Amino acid sequence: MSRIGFIGLGTMGASFATNIIKAGFDVTVHDIHRQVAEPHLNAGAKWADTPRELAAVSDVVLTSLPGPPEVEAVALDAADGLVAGMAPGSVLFDLSTNSPTMVRRIHAAMAEKGLHCLDAPVSGGPKGAASGKLAIWVGGDRAVFDANRAALDALGDQVRYIGPIGAGAVAKLVHNAAGYAIQTALAEVFSVGVKAGVEPLALFEAVRQGARGRQRTFDSLSDHYLINQYDPADFALKLAHKDVSLAAELGREFGVPMRLINATVAEMTEALGRGWEGRDSRVSMLLQQERAGVDFAVDPADVQAVLDND
Repeated sequence: MSRIGFIGLGTMGASFATNIIKAGFDVTVHDIHRQVAEPHLNAGAKWADTPRELAAVSDVVLTSLPGPPEVEAVALDAADGLVAGMAPGSVLFDLSTNSPTMVRRIHAAMAEKGLHCLDAPVSGGPKGAASGKLAIWVGGDRAVFDANRAALDALGDQVRYIGPIGAGAVAKLVHNAAGYAIQTALAEVFSVGVKAGVEPLALFEAVRQGARGRQRTFDSLSDHYLINQYDPADFALKLAHKDVSLAAELGREFGVPMRLINATVAEMTEALGRGWEGRDSRVSMLLQQERAGVDFAVDPADVQAVLDND
């Protein structure tokens, strides 16, 4: 079984290291605060004073750090970083939420020394880190991932290879940005609902059982958008425009700012101007694709296979 080095024993990392130890790996840990490692040392892990020392006794290194600057310092410091101690063929999985650009930079620097770097950001929060109910999205060399995934399987129940180096980091940023944008939108529409006279708990109870509330957020992408098919419509754009316009009007009536809803009305109005009023309401999403310069259509059978794989 591989020797595992773990760096970063914070809110998430502490649980990760615990689960790696429980899985029976030979584990060495490091953190800038030695005292946080006491539970892991008591459970059988060994301590390393520097990333370099840890790397020298590890086949696979996992990092769980606050962000790009910390990962860069731990990985690339010429004196005490991982690159100074890792043997050729050793592997780094970075579990941090990192910049794809930084991940690729570290990957390139390590590749020059015969080392492997893969990005493996996680999603599931502290509860998921503790329970092992966690998604891990991996970018990098597929063969290296396949040969060393056992350590990741000890951390999460949804370990997925996403694509080349940086792909995992991109997936994590897309996921988190969407989540916080939705959070902002929910604050906007919920505030107008309460100000318009609906009791908060009753409003929550109502909307969570509606069409959107019953569907997993990202699963809605499978309807029309991913497959690039907007005819026939499930719900026509002109009707969706009417609904969102009424919500914006409600905000004006009660003096509630509706920044995101007003932007949505503007987006749908632009789509109507294309003559798309009878197409499915999701057709307005094509406008952003045009601005981004991307164009895709996924085979419906492949999309369904993903949905059936849960």
